[in-house]
Amino acid sequence: MPDLERLRKSFKPEPIRTLFVGESPPHGGSFFYRENSGLYRAMKKAFGERPEFLAWFKAKGFFLDDLVQYPINQFKAERERRKHRVKAVESFAQRLVGFRPVAVVVVMCAIEPQVREAIRRGRLPQNVPIYVTPYPGFGNQKRFQTKMAEIIPQLPSS
Repeated sequence: MPDLERLRKSFKPEPIRTLFVGESPPHGGSFFYRENSGLYRAMKKAFGERPEFLAWFKAKGFFLDDLVQYPINQFKAERERRKHRVKAVESFAQRLVGFRPVAVVVVMCAIEPQVREAIRRGRLPQNVPIYVTPYPGFGNQKRFQTKMAEIIPQLPSS
């Protein structure tokens, strides 16, 4: 995981305007910042298939972090995944203190409770808007694109 986190940090803007939050890096080696994950393809499509997408994403002040910093999508039982999500709340809250985003987009409905708890613990201002969209997999691609089309015009950017 250190290589993935080093790659992620190379795309971290200063300051972060909008923080996107995923569940965890995928099990199996794909990764948003490697430009080879389903989330990467869905996000790029949502933002209009821009060339040099990751450089543009960073320049806009957008950043994607994960609630859990190790893969948990290989666990099929929701109870098992929830256990890892809950365990990650404190670590994510500590990262939020440094991030201080102006807006947050939760990219998976199931992680919304843990992200909101981390935001509370990280003491982000109460007026930080929080948007939630389904994860763009498992038949939710169209729902994701529709929701992102609503959210994108509202996002603060650099």
